Amino acid sequence: MTAELFDPGTDALAAAPLALEPGACVLRGFAFDRAAALRRELDAVLAAAPLRHLVTPGGKPMSVATTNCGALGWVSDRAGYRYTASDPLSGRAWPPMPPSFYRLAVDAAARAGIAAFAPDACLINRYVPGARLTLHQDRDERRMDQPIVSVSLGLPAVFLWGGPKRSDRARRVPLVHGDVVVWGGPARLHHHGVLPLAEGEHPFMGACRINLTFRCAG
Repeated sequence: MTAELFDPGTDALAAAPLALEPGACVLRGFAFDRAAALRRELDAVLAAAPLRHLVTPGGKPMSVATTNCGALGWVSDRAGYRYTASDPLSGRAWPPMPPSFYRLAVDAAARAGIAAFAPDACLINRYVPGARLTLHQDRDERRMDQPIVSVSLGLPAVFLWGGPKRSDRARRVPLVHGDVVVWGGPARLHHHGVLPLAEGEHPFMGACRINLTFRCAG
């Protein structure tokens, strides 16, 4: 792997957002300098609410392992997709959203031109080689006027950016450690996904990719 995989360099960090279309952009390397603080906070969250493989309403296990922090957490089971105030595994409230998480989400939204983002949920996804996420919409949130902020940490991935309809052709967008994707406004309900993760090793967390997805759900 090349050095650029781990360090985006000052040029990338200062670069203008890469527009995917109106309302959606990629912030290359935006979270890179904050990764150490994010990792410390992440470890504490995972200790309180461990990662788990949820099942879809159809009963199929997800290849991506998930957990949450914040006032609300996203869950899936045979009863459907929804947000809950407590972790179904423990019955306790989800861990609070760490300040470093919240600040990153708000700053990323502002960098993308979206003011006053106030996330109350952070879905944490762990991808191991072969794990994937099929094209879908984030539509379980109550606040469709608020954006989605998605942070990539660890192994690189190929993000699929589609359109309002699932049948719309999806664009393949390579993402590396520290990249952040923000979408809202006219792009808020566009389909998106992740291709199967390739084998690899990254100093942030080994042979996996961590994705932090911030939403205003309540």
